[in-house]
Amino acid sequence: MSPRQLWLGILVAVILVVASNSIYIVRETERGVLLKFGEVVNPDIKPGLHFKVPFVNNVRIFDGRILTVDSSPERFFTQEKKALIVDSFAKFRVKDTATFYTATNGEEARAAGLLAQRINNGLRNEVATRTVQEVVSGQRDELMSAIIRQLSDTASDELGVEIIDVRVKKIDLPPDVSDSVYRRMNAEREKEARELRSQGQELAEGIRAAADREVTVIAANAAKEAEIVRGEGDARATSIYAQAFNEDAEFYSFLRSLKAYQETFQGSSDIMLIQPDSEFFKYLGDSSGERSGK
Repeated sequence: MSPRQLWLGILVAVILVVASNSIYIVRETERGVLLKFGEVVNPDIKPGLHFKVPFVNNVRIFDGRILTVDSSPERFFTQEKKALIVDSFAKFRVKDTATFYTATNGEEARAAGLLAQRINNGLRNEVATRTVQEVVSGQRDELMSAIIRQLSDTASDELGVEIIDVRVKKIDLPPDVSDSVYRRMNAEREKEARELRSQGQELAEGIRAAADREVTVIAANAAKEAEIVRGEGDARATSIYAQAFNEDAEFYSFLRSLKAYQETFQGSSDIMLIQPDSEFFKYLGDSSGERSGK
């Protein structure tokens, strides 16, 4: 390679290096600042193609979209001195690039850390003025609005960012408090179950006693009606027997005697001893005499 070609190659390389360090692009979703020996000379570079002096100017580009800072769960104390574990997050956006660069050196992670500290301090102050009920459900929206108002000016002036929103993801009780609450709730549920069980037993006893009483009344009424029916039947049978006896007393006596003999002699070997002058023989004798007379 000739010296001329060598110098030409070196010149082309220098031109390429200078060009690559002179041209930069800022996208629509980005924000940038132009520095001159570390000093901000243009805090608001518009999107597009730009040029800078190589090795003199430097460009820092930041994300201009809405960013998220996720704070770690922190323990806060309410107005009643009760501890709560609050997990929150915030949405922010770079507003003043010069202030943002000066406060954070253009590092988003550092900005997120500084913003998380301020959010936790604001939450600590707001939670300390409210009860557990107000923090958990009653005034949560008011709590978030107060945090946003409190942080908006501070974050803008000190960090150069705009607070879009602050939200609480979750509110928990500390583990020791959760265990205590669980034991208390469990004891209350067991007490309520015992009371309901006792009431159920009393109700069952009442129903059982009422059923037994109703059974007794029904049985008594049935026995009463049975006795009445039986008495009416006996009276009717007695009336029929009396009427039959009045129509033919001798025949009725004879039938009763036959029935008595039938019930007495159940087997072929049964024997009855009767006096010759008994009513039976007298009746047979009278009957024989009457038949012979006829």
